[in-house]
Amino acid sequence: MPLTVLCIATYRKGDEFLRECHRQGCRVLLLTEEKLRGADWPNDAIDEFYYVRRDMPEADVRKGAAHMARTERIDRIVALDDFDVELAAMLREYLHVPGMGQTTARAFRDKLAMRNRARSAGIPCPEFVHVLNLKTVAEWAERVPPPWVMKPRSQAAAIGIRKIESHDELWRAVDGLGDAHGEVLLEAFVGGSVYHVDSLVFDRRVRFAAVSRYRTPPMAVAHEGGIFVTQTLGANDPEAEPLRALNARVLESFGLRRGASHTEFIRGEDGSLYFLETSARVGGAFIVDVVEAASGINLWRDWAKAEVAGDDGAYEPAPSEERVAGIILSLARQEEPDTKAYDDPEIVRRIVKRHHAGLIVASSSAARVATLLDDYVPRFYRDFHATAPPPERAID
Repeated sequence: MPLTVLCIATYRKGDEFLRECHRQGCRVLLLTEEKLRGADWPNDAIDEFYYVRRDMPEADVRKGAAHMARTERIDRIVALDDFDVELAAMLREYLHVPGMGQTTARAFRDKLAMRNRARSAGIPCPEFVHVLNLKTVAEWAERVPPPWVMKPRSQAAAIGIRKIESHDELWRAVDGLGDAHGEVLLEAFVGGSVYHVDSLVFDRRVRFAAVSRYRTPPMAVAHEGGIFVTQTLGANDPEAEPLRALNARVLESFGLRRGASHTEFIRGEDGSLYFLETSARVGGAFIVDVVEAASGINLWRDWAKAEVAGDDGAYEPAPSEERVAGIILSLARQEEPDTKAYDDPEIVRRIVKRHHAGLIVASSSAARVATLLDDYVPRFYRDFHATAPPPERAID
């Protein structure tokens, strides 16, 4: 019998994952938010829709899943968005479907759990403390000099992160948390270059990893209204291999059996690499398209192939191409910004999204990609750029 794959996406994403499961002969079920009923999902690839509300009690979600399982034999449960990882883990355990359970999932969602797991595995990360016991926080703040970064434990991307410059500012921030002390952590601010490694894992081994450097740090984009820019590293870039090796250590120690992951690191001003955070999903902000432009591998499609293969099958990505790619992406003043004035032959995709302007470029030359992105940034500020308050949830 064909596999039945229950996909959870309470944000509009994952079309290529859904389509690839359908191409593999699976029965595809989609659990999404009620407010996304009627959204432009790839309906030809989805056999049945099911709906939840964000405020639905967990007991009601379990009850609905059990009702679904009366008529659907569910073989896989896959979370397509970062915010759905814990829901998928809970349903796997409740319905006894193979895959990542709640304890493992927590390490991919809870920034405090991430740091404790990394520290236990000997993976370097910035100094941190749970903002729970005030005496412990005070002792930590005396030992670790500012600036610091306060982070929600279970948000995604740079949402809710704030930089703190002094002890007075710290205690004002702590007082402002009210009863939510346990939901945040405090971390030493480490300046430097931020990298991301986008991976495919099968049978607990990284089978593909694309290494990129953010040319604009995500925190600056989210909180200072900057323009998002990232670029893959060339195959011979000396920075790539140490990042691949550290990424493999992270994913092995965190227990990812199969799937996609977006993991971030920073190279501090002392030259050392530090782990920042990881996830059990593909990166947002069209990073999937950048990786495909550089390598020919679509992370959504290959993730679906790995999930369908499961514990007893075989999966290996196709040989990857060796190009360099990058993206520039900005909120735009115009509802439908016109990028026709940008006509370089290296442009491989124009982002079509309301109030967004974006271009993806690719070349065999890393220097050419860097030159194009450097040229586009001031032009984007002039032609399109707009700012908005930081979102409550991640933007894709």
